[in-house]
Amino acid sequence: MKTLLMTAHVCVSVIMSAAPVAAATIALAAGGNLQQAINSASPGDTIALAPGATFTGSFTLPVKNGDAFITIRTAGENGLPGDGERVSAGQAGALATIRASGSGAAIKTAASAHHWRLMLLEVQGIGGGDLITLGDGSSAQTSLAQVPHDLVVDRLYIHGDAAKGQKRGIALNSAATTVTGSYISDIKLVGQDSQAICGWNGPGPFTITNNYLEASGENIMFGGSDPAIADLVPADITVANNYVTKQVSWRTEKWSAKNLIELKNARRVTIAGNTFENNWEGGQSGFAIVFTVRNQDGKCPWCQVDHVTFERNILRHSAAGIKILGWDNLHPSQQAQAILIRGNLFYDIDSKAWGGNGYFVAMTDGARDITVDHNTVVQGKASGLVQIDGPPVLGFVFTNNLAKSGNYGITGTGRGSGNPAIAAFLPGAEITRNVMAGAPAAQYPAGNSFPSTAQFETQFVSISGDDYRLVSGSVWRGAGTDGQDIGAPLGSVR
Repeated sequence: MKTLLMTAHVCVSVIMSAAPVAAATIALAAGGNLQQAINSASPGDTIALAPGATFTGSFTLPVKNGDAFITIRTAGENGLPGDGERVSAGQAGALATIRASGSGAAIKTAASAHHWRLMLLEVQGIGGGDLITLGDGSSAQTSLAQVPHDLVVDRLYIHGDAAKGQKRGIALNSAATTVTGSYISDIKLVGQDSQAICGWNGPGPFTITNNYLEASGENIMFGGSDPAIADLVPADITVANNYVTKQVSWRTEKWSAKNLIELKNARRVTIAGNTFENNWEGGQSGFAIVFTVRNQDGKCPWCQVDHVTFERNILRHSAAGIKILGWDNLHPSQQAQAILIRGNLFYDIDSKAWGGNGYFVAMTDGARDITVDHNTVVQGKASGLVQIDGPPVLGFVFTNNLAKSGNYGITGTGRGSGNPAIAAFLPGAEITRNVMAGAPAAQYPAGNSFPSTAQFETQFVSISGDDYRLVSGSVWRGAGTDGQDIGAPLGSVR
């Protein structure tokens, strides 16, 4: 293997021969020229930064010929998480640090750059804009040929300034990009949105797995600004096994808070196995999960939210659950459609504790083909279960859910609760095998159950212990339309 040593004063290399050059490890000590190392690296090389060293500036990943990854990482393995693990803030001392020098990104890609891997690093903000910019969200990136691709962010500790905050952790305007095992924190601003991860001008696919994601605005967002590439919809997005949260202390501070994940322009999205928590009424009404199609600036009539699966997630400690917008009510857009909400646990959805209205699902402006199946919803104080406003929602399926009804159950603007609202807003809907505790049976379709709230609560192993598995003798075991337990599949109790 070829080895290079680069410091502020020294650059030693093996003499090149006619034989193919093996992948090199470029060892960079404190004070070394990181941009020079990046520029000189060849496909397959590793730039190994000394643990504890800090490199300050705005570093650009250029275009290289070849399809082997160039890796930039902390040297060695001591004190560092292994493959498939997640880095933590407590491991910062073992990492090399790349620190932003101003409002610009600490790390950014050149147009069409590809096959770069950032691994086991701390990326530190000092207040300002994006910390890592993959692709270009501006009008400088107007064609797919310019989009950077084959990029990996693996086990990075990315954080804004604790006092000043940061606009964004990662701007994701690229293709074929993975963000995994990373810890993104202190992404927060006053009077404007901030995101741990946000993309709007890259086609995907995107894989976001096993990360800690903390931001005051939208922790994860796709859309929010019109793409400069015509007809572009970020697509083939997987968001899985992440911990997505806001610091509760922010609620009494100055930071602008909105939601935990928002899709404004996205297609074929799977959101699975995540924990979402701590969302309150602030800059928005308090819904934690927001699927709201938006032609944000009026130049994206093709914008859509299409084929989204939200399954096996936990959502807790929030003012409200999921909000769905069918059509942009400000500019022309496509219709939001084909949204599946299945197998999730919602608890401590409480308007008294977190503000908002406490609804599990709210739908406005006529989305279509919405399926809500096998969810367990344990609200505190809540105005209702499902709220509808605007044109009818066609193709609505509500089955096998285990929930409290709240004050008004299923309700529609101007049509009251139960069957009148269902007839007006959910024509042809399939609503069966649900448990809606506290709702009056006479006002709802047959085939559902309506225990008292007290009866409902006795069916769980321990509400006080947040154990929402059904007790072994529950009448709701095996009672679903598919022969499975009603509610989310949380495991069995003997």
